[in-house]
Amino acid sequence: MISAGDRLPEATLTRIGDNGPEEVKISDKVAGRKVAIFAVPGAFTPTCHSAHVPSFIRTKDQFAAKGVDEIICISGNDPFVMAAWGEATGATAAGITMLGDAECTFTNAIGMRFDAPPAGLIGRSLRYAMLVEDGVVTVFNQEENPGQCELSAGEGLLDAMG
Repeated sequence: MISAGDRLPEATLTRIGDNGPEEVKISDKVAGRKVAIFAVPGAFTPTCHSAHVPSFIRTKDQFAAKGVDEIICISGNDPFVMAAWGEATGATAAGITMLGDAECTFTNAIGMRFDAPPAGLIGRSLRYAMLVEDGVVTVFNQEENPGQCELSAGEGLLDAMG
């Protein structure tokens, strides 16, 4: 499992661009930049929708004041769902980048995959938030229970940044 001090692995995620689905290399997003990344078990799921995404919308200006160049939300959903969820929550309008990891490439590479078949969640991410500076994780906050959103909320990551 990834932790503070580790370099992010190479992985390709997806988003909806001007011409449909497009690939996004995580290394391109973090190279030479300070980026906050948070991951959720699933778009439109209760805690993710009502608590996690809103916490980063609420705190976006505080992250910018601390020199964070971009906030990225990652979920094990396809880019179409992520685009619709970004619109529904106001995350896209707030400038949060919504990336899909439908194949769990990134999530598997950092050791954060989980499955909850009774809930229909297969190949999803545990809930976490991290600060990445030039590709290296400097803060990593993981929730013990995917239904909780405290350490991984925008406020939790800001607190950990000091």
